[in-house]
Amino acid sequence: MKHLNITVKGKVQGVFFRKSTKATADQLGVRGFILNEPNGDVYIEAEGDDFAMDMFMDWCNEGPEYGEVTSVETHEGELKNYRNFEVVKRRP
Repeated sequence: MKHLNITVKGKVQGVFFRKSTKATADQLGVRGFILNEPNGDVYIEAEGDDFAMDMFMDWCNEGPEYGEVTSVETHEGELKNYRNFEVVKRRP
């Protein structure tokens, strides 16, 4: 299991990025959360096995149809054992 803190930059708010990312995470069995940052970025904490996380990162670099990802920053962190993947308003 791997835990990643992910910041996605670009046109990622107002394009269903959070909703689409939750659907992708649910399909892959990735757990954690996603939220909009005040500066226009999207912040994600995600946990899953190596294969699921690789696929999830591919999604984060692509984004939804109307989004435009310009960069993705990732940092490994300690496992927090999230139970599911949620769209939240602020960091838990």
